[in-house]
Amino acid sequence: MWVIPGHNQTRVSEFILLGFSSDPTTNSILFIVFLLIYLSSVMGNGLIILLICLDIHLHTPMYFFLCILAMLDMAYVTTTMPQMLVHLLAHSHTISFAGCWMQMYVFGALALTECTLFVVMAYDRYVAICYPLHYTVILNWGLCIRLSTGSLVCGFLSALLHTFFTMSLPYCGPNKVNHYFCEGPAVLSLACMDTHLIEMVDQVLSVFMLLIPISLIVASYIQIAMAILKIKSSQARCKAFSTCASHLTVVTFFYGPGTYIYMRPNSSFSPERDKQISLFYNAFTALLNPIVYSLRNKDIKRAFLKVMAHGRVDY
Repeated sequence: MWVIPGHNQTRVSEFILLGFSSDPTTNSILFIVFLLIYLSSVMGNGLIILLICLDIHLHTPMYFFLCILAMLDMAYVTTTMPQMLVHLLAHSHTISFAGCWMQMYVFGALALTECTLFVVMAYDRYVAICYPLHYTVILNWGLCIRLSTGSLVCGFLSALLHTFFTMSLPYCGPNKVNHYFCEGPAVLSLACMDTHLIEMVDQVLSVFMLLIPISLIVASYIQIAMAILKIKSSQARCKAFSTCASHLTVVTFFYGPGTYIYMRPNSSFSPERDKQISLFYNAFTALLNPIVYSLRNKDIKRAFLKVMAHGRVDY
């Protein structure tokens, strides 16, 4: 710790991440489980990126956004899980103040970028189903690049505000974070001053980065559902619904836990429950995405079989 100039209080220079358990046997089991989840997430998302890059038939706006999602997921899970794996086996569970600041920022930036990207992917499905003949004209590559860049800018700027306000608070008392990484609400609960103003800022950010994207996704799918119901062929209707099912599944698993963590007041913070819930939109969503998109997607499976059979994808 160091002394804050002009104050009698000391400011923490590092935090201790308590993780899930202090029992060595339990931690060894958790290490194996989370290592498998992490490796599966990285390899699954990496495979999707590789297949999309190799197969020219996957060079469409839909798979362009899916490729970006896979890259975000790989970076997203790597921000937290390697450190958690080390802490499960190591005696020391400390993280420096600067390290905590950086982890919170990068994690938040990637998560908020995904929030925006899911809206872009919903718009992609809306154009594909409601305006199929004008799909490539509306979603041209220039627009795709602007939409993906805009998602990154929104995510990284919003996370900067959240992290700045959270980490600029004085932390001069307990430094034990009851979490497996430096997540905002867990760290905020340790601040040695009133945090109501910061909570209000977080609530405003949550409205813009959670509720508004959710509303746009819902509005898109209402239009999609209306368009699908007008299709006379039952087979065509099923095909149209199936193209949206994968996106809806990952959106539900991502937004559900994330909304619970960041949209409720800090006074209802429950460390043990929140640690478990955060695993869903951190570790399990990154693992779920490649599984959902590969099992339900004929184009991805076709490209994978080509690679397995010939060692390459025919152009």
